[in-house]
Amino acid sequence: MSTGLILNAVVLGVGMHPGAWRYRRDEAFSSLGLPFYRELGRTAEAGCLHALFLADTLAVGEENFERPNLGAVDPLLALAAIADATTHLGLVGTASTTYNEPFSLARRVSTLDHLSGGRAGWNVVTTFVPDVAANFGDAPLPAPASRYARAEEFVDVVRALWQSWSPRALVGDKAAGVFVDAAQVHVIDHRGEHFSVRGPATLPPSPQGSPVLFQAGSSEAGRALAARTADAVFTAQNTLAGAQAFRADIRARARAFGRDPDRVAVLPGLLAVLGGTEAQARERKRELDALAGDAELRKLALRVGVPVDALELDKPLPFDAIRANTAFKGSEGFRRAALELGLQENLTVREILYRNGGGHLQVVGTPEQVAATIETWHREQGCDGFNLMIDVLPEGLADFTQHVIPHLQKRGLFRSEPVGTTLRSNLGL
Repeated sequence: MSTGLILNAVVLGVGMHPGAWRYRRDEAFSSLGLPFYRELGRTAEAGCLHALFLADTLAVGEENFERPNLGAVDPLLALAAIADATTHLGLVGTASTTYNEPFSLARRVSTLDHLSGGRAGWNVVTTFVPDVAANFGDAPLPAPASRYARAEEFVDVVRALWQSWSPRALVGDKAAGVFVDAAQVHVIDHRGEHFSVRGPATLPPSPQGSPVLFQAGSSEAGRALAARTADAVFTAQNTLAGAQAFRADIRARARAFGRDPDRVAVLPGLLAVLGGTEAQARERKRELDALAGDAELRKLALRVGVPVDALELDKPLPFDAIRANTAFKGSEGFRRAALELGLQENLTVREILYRNGGGHLQVVGTPEQVAATIETWHREQGCDGFNLMIDVLPEGLADFTQHVIPHLQKRGLFRSEPVGTTLRSNLGL
C-alpha cells in the first residue's frame, strides 16, 4: 500500500447535508441527468482524487421524500457515464450482498471495469434498512448474522468468478484462428449454503486484473469480512482515538488472515463545511441547518435507535435507552461513532449534531483547518485517507478540490498527479 494519503469523493444525492438541495444553486432535479455526474467526475479528476464513490439506496424510507434520495440511481450505470468523461479517476459503486446475486453483480462490475480501462471498484455492503426488504418480496430483513454469512459467501463467489480466467487465456491469434485458450478458463462449481454458481465469468480480467474491493461495515462481522477480503475499508469514526483503535484492529485481523496489513486501507468519512474564514464556515453551516429543519436530529435518532423525542438538544444522549434497545438492526458503525463522540467528550445532542456529519467526522472551518485535521489523523495513524462526504454538490466538491487540496499538497501529504492508469495502481495495490 502506498504511504500517500488516499482521498475519494462520495456522492450522496446532491450532498450529505439534509439542507443541500435547498442551498445549492442548481434546479431541484438536475442531479437526475448525465451532466451532473459528468461534472462531478471531471471535478474530482481535476483535483487528482483517487475515486468517485456512489451510494446505492434501495428504499425511500430514510429520506421520506423530504430531500433527494442519497442513492436513487443505479450507481454502476452512472459510473459508466462518468468513465467516458474521465481518464484516470477510480469509479466505486456500492451494491448490497443482501439483495443481489453474485453472478449478475460480478458481471456488471466487471463490465464497468473493462469500459473504464481498469478503474472500477465495488463497495460491499449488507443492507440494514428494514424498508428495503418489502421491495424484494415478503420476507423480513434478515438478522445481522444471517446478512453477513450471506455476504461472506457472496464475496467469495464474486472473487472466484473474477479469477476464473487466467490472463494467459487471451490469445487473439487471427492467423491461427485461436481467440481464447479454453483450457485457461475454468468453471468455479461453487455450491454453498446460499448460492450455487457454476461459472466461469463471461468476461476476462481487466487491465487491473479484477475490481478493487471496498467494504463498509464496522460491526464484529463487518470487521471480519473487511479484514479477510477488502482492499479498502469505509468506516464511520468521530474521534481520533476511535479511528486509531479501529485501524489497528483491522490491521491485526488482516495479519491473522495471513494478509499484509499495509495492503488494507482504512478510510473514515469526513464532512467538511468550508468557508474563507471560520465565521463564514459557521454561517454556511447555520444556513444549511436552518434549511434542513430537524432532519439531522431525526437522522441521529434513527442512527442510535431511539425515538426522536428522546433526544433533548442541550442534554447528553440517553445512553441507557440506547443500550436498552436490543432489537436495534441499524448500522453498528454509525451508532458506535456517535456514542463514542458523546461519551469521550461529554457532549450534548446539539454539540454532537455539530460534530457528527450524518454519522461521520464533521469539520466546520477554513481550508487550512480542514487540511490540518486530515494531516493529524493521517500522521497519527487514524486512517490511510478519507472518503469525503461533500455537504453540497456539485459546488462543495469544487470548493474542496480548489481550496483544501492545495494545502494538502503544500504539506507534502497529497499527490499532484496520478501514478497509474488503473484504480489499483493509483491506490498502490
